[in-house]
Amino acid sequence: MNQQFELFEIANPCIGVCQSNKKGYCFGCLRSRNERQLWHGMTTEQRREVLRLVSGRKLRIEQMKQRKGEQLGLGFDFDEVVEMNELF
Repeated sequence: MNQQFELFEIANPCIGVCQSNKKGYCFGCLRSRNERQLWHGMTTEQRREVLRLVSGRKLRIEQMKQRKGEQLGLGFDFDEVVEMNELF
């Protein structure tokens, strides 16, 4: 199987928040403790998988915000802190 040549390294998704919930997921980048610690030693494929997982986590957070807004009969409040402990 041919490997695709990577022109650019996959950037670290850290945004400098670096605070975790009780389960170890970062509030800033949504990576697990293990994903953050091992990032620099990961292959390109492993990094892509982490970013895929992060994307799913973001989607679940947005869905939770939407459901909460619908239940309250309100619009979105993006300044609101969302409790992420129950998401992952």
